[in-house]
Amino acid sequence: MRVGIVGAGFMGTTHAAGWAETDAEIVGFAAETATEAEPLALAYGARVFPELQALIDAVDVVDVCTPTHLHHPIVLQAAAAGKHVICEKPLARHVSEAQEMVRACREAGVQLLVAHVVRFFPEYALAQAQVAGGAIGRPGVLRLMRGSYRPKKPVGNWFLDEAKSGGILMDLMIHDFDYARWIAGEVESVFARRVTATHPDAPVDYGLAILRHRSGALTHVAGAWAYPPPTFRTGLEIAGDRGLIQFDSDMTAPITNLLRRDGGADAPDVALPPSPTSESPYTTQIKEFYNALQGDGPSRVTAEDGLAAVQIAIAAMESVISGKAVRLEMLPEVSS
Repeated sequence: MRVGIVGAGFMGTTHAAGWAETDAEIVGFAAETATEAEPLALAYGARVFPELQALIDAVDVVDVCTPTHLHHPIVLQAAAAGKHVICEKPLARHVSEAQEMVRACREAGVQLLVAHVVRFFPEYALAQAQVAGGAIGRPGVLRLMRGSYRPKKPVGNWFLDEAKSGGILMDLMIHDFDYARWIAGEVESVFARRVTATHPDAPVDYGLAILRHRSGALTHVAGAWAYPPPTFRTGLEIAGDRGLIQFDSDMTAPITNLLRRDGGADAPDVALPPSPTSESPYTTQIKEFYNALQGDGPSRVTAEDGLAAVQIAIAAMESVISGKAVRLEMLPEVSS
């Protein structure tokens, strides 16, 4: 299996490390400039492709690790060439784009796998397995939390350009929107609020969404870009009619990591989850995608899952603007 990676930033680097743990061949990298891709190409004995189409023509799988607003045209170009696609989350910036991507890959007969990595974190995967196995009965209320600091470098930072990234609701909270749907099923409505403060010394961005699932369950999702770097916190609580599952990342952290101090310039530009003591969830994810592409088993996250997560995030963004709950329409790609 020959793999080409589009994007040479943090996610391109992380995916490359995952592919190196499989039998796949990393053929090359494409980035905004050849200079950006050269260090990764050198590290993996791969080529730099100045033109995207040349990379697509040379591989079996195109792994898209670019900013969100660029996913749509790249995936369509790969599908048109009959190549399987791995795409970072969010699948797309708009529901219509995500639908077109799913449809194009389906019609081309290629797989489209979306990298919702939270499903591969050991604590989250174990909690889902316990719920699926009936350990807590029927889920009734979920509380999911994800908090870090606001992405740095405001000048030229695509994360802070909401036309490109979708902001906190699309880029950060979509992790938990996807996870909530994995646990409690399809979402029928979303009500959301958001608070922002742009003071340069204390930028704050906080979102809260309530998802009503068709099963009758409710999910509360809290997301924050409001902590001093390098803080990254997550937590979950899943209450069923016969039990409760709880996880807080701080509960497993050394006491020295519980003190919130500003790490300043030493912190990465974008907050990263703590490194687990076992295999990286990003590597676990790539290994499962590799096996799925080889026909050795299904992937726990599909193109339709990626589309549904985008739909939930867009509904949350619309709710913030309108001040009202937004009801989700059944999408053909989701229901099929």
